[in-house]
Amino acid sequence: MTSRAVVIGGGLHGLSTALHLARAGWPVTVLERRHVGRHSSGVNAGGVRRLGRDLREIALSQVAHEMWTNLPALVGDDGGFRPSGQVKVAESEADLAKLERREAEVRALGWSHEEVVDRAETRRLLPAVAPHVVGALVVRDDGAADPMRTVMAFRRAATEAGAVIEEGAGVVALERTGSGRLRVVTERGAWEAERVANCAGAWATVIAGMAGETIRCGVKSSMMIVTERLPRFVEPTVGSASRALSFKQTDTGTVLIGGGHQGRADLAAETAVVDFRNLAKAARIAAELFPLMRGVRIVRSWCGIEARTPDEIPVIGESTTCPGLVHSFGYSGHGFQLAPAAGAAVAEIMMRGTTNLPVAPFAPARLIETAAA
Repeated sequence: MTSRAVVIGGGLHGLSTALHLARAGWPVTVLERRHVGRHSSGVNAGGVRRLGRDLREIALSQVAHEMWTNLPALVGDDGGFRPSGQVKVAESEADLAKLERREAEVRALGWSHEEVVDRAETRRLLPAVAPHVVGALVVRDDGAADPMRTVMAFRRAATEAGAVIEEGAGVVALERTGSGRLRVVTERGAWEAERVANCAGAWATVIAGMAGETIRCGVKSSMMIVTERLPRFVEPTVGSASRALSFKQTDTGTVLIGGGHQGRADLAAETAVVDFRNLAKAARIAAELFPLMRGVRIVRSWCGIEARTPDEIPVIGESTTCPGLVHSFGYSGHGFQLAPAAGAAVAEIMMRGTTNLPVAPFAPARLIETAAA
C-alpha cells in the first residue's frame, strides 16, 4: 500500500499532523496500534495553557492559542474549550516573589500574557481559595478543554479532509526502499511513503530506533482524580507556585485533580497503574488550597503514559539519521495545548523540509545519545 505521507500514532499530535497534510492536498495515512486517543491524548487533564510554559515553548504556545480560539473553524468543534483562565497561586511571600520574577522574565522576552495579581484579585477569581494564599500569576484567557472530544473533532476533520486512519496497525519495522521511499511495516501489512511522521508518544523512541537513532527520552505516567459533583465554586484552572497541582471543575460539577503525580507505567503491556500514595498527595494539596474539598468523595482515578524528555520540552524535527522521517513526541505531559500548532509545523517540515513556525529549540539533535556522550 502506498501513501504520500504516513503518520505513526493516532493521538492528538498525529491527527493534527494528518489534518494539516490532508488540507494541503497530501494523501496521508495514520497508523495507530490500538485506537485513536488510546493513551495520553484521551486521558490528560485538558489544560489549554500558556501559563508557566518553558520559555522556549512560549512562541509556539502563542500560535496554538490563536488556533484554539478559532478551533471551530479548524475542526468544526470547539473541543469543549472554555477560556475561563489559568491561575497559579502563591502560598507565601516567597512564592509571590518567584511569580513576580517569572512575570518579569516573560515580559523581557516581549510577552505580556502572564500577570501577577494581589490577594484581593486572587480571591475575586477564586472565592473558595484558602485564606493563606497571598497572590497569583494569571493568564486570563487560557482555560481547559475536553481531551477526547478534541481528539474526535480532529479525527473527523482529518478524515473529512481525506486522511485515512488505520487502527489496529502497530508498526513493527521502518525500512528504506530501493527507490528511496520509506516502508512502514505493521502487523496488518506495509505502507510506502515519501515522508513519515513519528507521533508515537511514549513508544516514539522505538520508532526512532528502527531508523538507527537513539534519542534520550523516558516516560511519565501522570495520574488524575475525579470527584463527586459539587455546587459551582471555581471557574479557572488552578495550579500552585510551589506544589504540584492541576485543579479544575467541569461543567457537570465534578472536580479534576492532577498535577503530574506519577503512577507506574508498563510500556510493554501498554498500561499504567495508579500509585495511591502519590494520588493521596494530590488530594491533600487540593484540600489545603480549597478547604471545601475536605471529605469530598473520589469517584474514580486513572493515569496515562506519555514520553518525557530530559529537558521536558518536545522533540520536533527531521531525524538525524533517516531523511524523510520527522519526529513529534516527548511533550512531557503538556502537549495538549500545543497540538494544533505542532501538527502544522510537522506537516510543513514534511512537505517543504522546513517551517517558519517556532520549533527550532525542539530539534532532535540535542537529545541524540551519541552527541551527548
